[in-house]
Amino acid sequence: MMTANHHLPRGRASLEVLRAEAHEELDTVIRERLLAGEDPWEFMELLPTVDELVVYLLRADAINANGGQRPSATREYRVLRQIALEHPGLTRAVWRLLGSEGLPAFQR
Repeated sequence: MMTANHHLPRGRASLEVLRAEAHEELDTVIRERLLAGEDPWEFMELLPTVDELVVYLLRADAINANGGQRPSATREYRVLRQIALEHPGLTRAVWRLLGSEGLPAFQR
């Protein structure tokens, strides 16, 4: 779901606001998939958590701020680490996304 402020960087928003935005996005995805006739037992555990989605959104903001250039593995780690430092409540989600191989789940 696109909001009027979707293009604005989210980095300065409170974690509660970021989580509310991510929850709304996930609700929209779930609703659309259900309306398309998909079985929730097949797709629910494939969806990111609210905190993982917040990390994805903040990561996207960092990429956009860098001219849309996809980050190197080193910069990717720094971006995710910075997200965890700025929003300590997202630390577990960041480390989950980094995974055991040190790569975010979306890059594997």
